[in-house]
Amino acid sequence: MKAVLPLAGKGTRLRPHTHHTPKPLLKVAGKPVLAYILDDLLALGVHEMVFIVGHLRETVEAWIASEYPDIDGHYVLQEVQDGTAGAIALAEPFVDEDLLIAFPDAVLEVDYGLCASLPSSYGGVIWAKEVEDYQRYGVIVTNADGTMARVVEKPKEPISKLANIGLYYIRDHELLFEGVRHTLAAGAGPAGEYYLTDAFQYMVDHGSRIMTAPVEGWWDAGKPETLLETNHHLLLAGRGGVDPLATVEDAEIIEPVRFEAGVKVRGGRIGPNVTLEEGTIADGCQLQHTVVGPHAVLEGARLHDSIVGGHARVSHTSGMLLVTDHSVVEGA
Repeated sequence: MKAVLPLAGKGTRLRPHTHHTPKPLLKVAGKPVLAYILDDLLALGVHEMVFIVGHLRETVEAWIASEYPDIDGHYVLQEVQDGTAGAIALAEPFVDEDLLIAFPDAVLEVDYGLCASLPSSYGGVIWAKEVEDYQRYGVIVTNADGTMARVVEKPKEPISKLANIGLYYIRDHELLFEGVRHTLAAGAGPAGEYYLTDAFQYMVDHGSRIMTAPVEGWWDAGKPETLLETNHHLLLAGRGGVDPLATVEDAEIIEPVRFEAGVKVRGGRIGPNVTLEEGTIADGCQLQHTVVGPHAVLEGARLHDSIVGGHARVSHTSGMLLVTDHSVVEGA
């Protein structure tokens, strides 16, 4: 089995951070979102992967090569951002067997064992999560046996609350790419994009049975507020704590927090839901629901719901900040 990971997007909802850092490499609980997915795929035994790259491709490719040298990676440039079907179409020359398609927008907890145990009568699996705010998502309408009937984008009526989370296992790979080609030939949607879900609809219309499978955990990291919520969940789930090489002096700590090696906290109140990455200094600060990149220096800052880039300097500033690497913010 191979995996296809579309990584070409610009991550506009996470600007300014994605001007310099590819969205999949933004960290939650001290680890890039992409790393959570790659670790799961390697644990499943998938080593050959196709990466669809675009925005900041050199950074993505260098990071994968450095951090995951055992991955047999193929990199394909998506020159035009024409949607999810356009991205997957670029992977076709490398796919000659079952495949997993994973969009690295979230940290997932799913039963990947379905890939091995799926009965032969099924052509694939779409993982889905029941949500209350179904209007924000593409939702999956199922048949009586739980297979996919159709996908409806952002419905106004509650025809389904099963949100499409962007993770798929496809056994009928030839039919999938036939559906992708059909989708591309049919013309772009209103936003000028081609949707992979239309290719799945083509598969279903041509006799493939696609199982909808439940998701044990789905923590979005596609915009600042959800990235911070995901950080909170992961800290509670075991990625919190104070590294032995971090120092805390005369500060009030409210769990959960994550202080990495070399962090220095002097005075103030830190937490809940605060990640301070390697080498960061927080002197006399009050921080909550905040992620701070490596080697930043914060002095007298009172921040909430903030993301501060690495090597930034923030002093005597209050409120919410979204500032990228090497920024300088000085208050009165």
